[in-house]
Amino acid sequence: MSVKKIYLIRHGQTDFNVQGIVQGSGVDSSLNAAGHEQASRFFAAYKHLAFDKVYTSTLQRTQQSVQGFLDLGLPHEAHPGLNEISWGLREGTRITPQEDAEYQGVLNQWAKGETHARLMGGESPDEVAARQRTFIDLIISRPEEETILVCMHGRAMRVLLCQLLNYNLSCMDAFEHRNLCLYRLHYTGSMFSVRSFLDTAHLT
Repeated sequence: MSVKKIYLIRHGQTDFNVQGIVQGSGVDSSLNAAGHEQASRFFAAYKHLAFDKVYTSTLQRTQQSVQGFLDLGLPHEAHPGLNEISWGLREGTRITPQEDAEYQGVLNQWAKGETHARLMGGESPDEVAARQRTFIDLIISRPEEETILVCMHGRAMRVLLCQLLNYNLSCMDAFEHRNLCLYRLHYTGSMFSVRSFLDTAHLT
């Protein structure tokens, strides 16, 4: 089997990102002007690559982030397994580790390996990982798609990277993310490896 090349990006900036408001899977926000500019810069840097397929979540901010590639007519599939974690009742509110005891408490539980924990009405990392496995199995089962572009969300990206690289989910915060950052991975048929970590050179 030839090496499968995966270009994994987080969506571009939204106004909610700027305001520190949690979006999650239940808030279908759109990119702001800065986010569209980030998407344009990524497209300019990588439009020369012959992507066999573009995968996004079902939320519009991921699809807007790769619109340049979709306009080229590349095959596209929106997969719910790539959706952001659900933050439950807290979606659409401003919560930070410094200001919100409940949120910080859940993050602390995750770091201790208690990845079944969740905010009220939301998802746990274990549940996100379970729905991502369908997507992982899908891309592994399609060797004809040798070079793919995947656009998703920050927390869900951390969970996915742990799964692909065989890390415990308690380690997910080791995978930093920024709007329109790139992780480049290779899959050899038996294992995934990271070739680029938190690459934002295309934004400068």
